[in-house]
Amino acid sequence: MVVARNRKWNGKAHWVVPGLYLGEDIHGWWIFQGAGEFCSRPGAAFYTASDAVLLVPRSGEFVATFYDDSYPGDFRIYVDLATAHEWKTIRPGVTEFHMIDMDLDVIRSTTRGVFVDDVDEFEDHRLRMDYPPETVESMRTECAALLQAVENMEAPFDVAAPAAASVEWFRKGRS
Repeated sequence: MVVARNRKWNGKAHWVVPGLYLGEDIHGWWIFQGAGEFCSRPGAAFYTASDAVLLVPRSGEFVATFYDDSYPGDFRIYVDLATAHEWKTIRPGVTEFHMIDMDLDVIRSTTRGVFVDDVDEFEDHRLRMDYPPETVESMRTECAALLQAVENMEAPFDVAAPAAASVEWFRKGRS
């Protein structure tokens, strides 16, 4: 079991999402987040409507969640820009993955195409939470690179390819 624990720059809790560790490949570590799992953050909670797979990359300041056609919404890829990745073993068989959510998101939508979301939130938090200038520049640079990679369907964001990494990890998670 892997519990993804997200927080904001100021240390406040954000999303908590449970999952099952599937394995790793050249892109990073993959976690299956099955339908019906309870996800929560302060002020919100829900049961997941479909399966998803989370990629924690080997390098880069992001995590990516992949959805397939079973997802009732229109997202297929949701990339959270995030920093300070950290794995913590809680007890045998239970690990937590911690990160700081940096607000910016790169999304592939079936209706809106590929776009960057929450730019306004990033700008607001940049000022209110006093993000260091080097962190701001790093996040903007990473966001631009991720936007291009998702738009161009570069691996691991090549979700339409039959042999795409996310497709294989969905199969493994569901078996």
